[in-house]
Amino acid sequence: MKGWPGEPDMDYDVLVADGEAAANAGKPITDVIFDFGNVLIYWDPSAVLIPRYDKETIDRFLDNDVSRFYDANDLMDGGATPEEGVAWMREHSGDQWADMLKYYLDNFEDSLVGVVPGARVLINDLKAAGIGVWGLSNWEKELFPIAERATPILSKLDGKVVSGYVRLRKPHKDIYERALADFGITADGAVFIDDKAMNIVGANAAGIRGIRFRDPVKLRELLIDAGVDIPDVQSVN
Repeated sequence: MKGWPGEPDMDYDVLVADGEAAANAGKPITDVIFDFGNVLIYWDPSAVLIPRYDKETIDRFLDNDVSRFYDANDLMDGGATPEEGVAWMREHSGDQWADMLKYYLDNFEDSLVGVVPGARVLINDLKAAGIGVWGLSNWEKELFPIAERATPILSKLDGKVVSGYVRLRKPHKDIYERALADFGITADGAVFIDDKAMNIVGANAAGIRGIRFRDPVKLRELLIDAGVDIPDVQSVN
């Protein structure tokens, strides 16, 4: 299975307010909380591996049922060091995949392949409209400074909570509550943007509305439809 295990079915680019978040449906949006990978910046682990491994091997490495790559990522996102992640994979998946994980971690910067189109301007537009702009991401503690250096867009946020530092991890409710407390904001005015459905479910459990992100234009339109005063997409006749 390629990708994170446990992903529920959920539409992309729809404002979701289920469970505890249902009470906040329709309330004014005062704060937008962004995930990082594939929401603000593109993360592509295969880009790291291309110089050393063929496509079939890369596909197998990124299949969690084969290598447990995503399980190892979850472990590191929750506070384990890269060395502990490699040791865990060596024990559970064998030397071949553990050696491949070490190569990936040693060359992690190559997995950061660019800023998501429209993300930088959206952050600027939200800030100009008086909306709080925050970050909440699962990220290994020792790798996150590499991302900050490689992608200056992260410095534009008003504040960040990163899983590896706080030893809490999405989609568990406690990291969303930690973010609200650290940012000094409340769930009723917040919207969380993430590319993974499970993390939107987690946000809803903490009372935060969520959007499973895919399309930058649709995200902008959703925020405008919800009452956020930012420039709309234009057409020229």
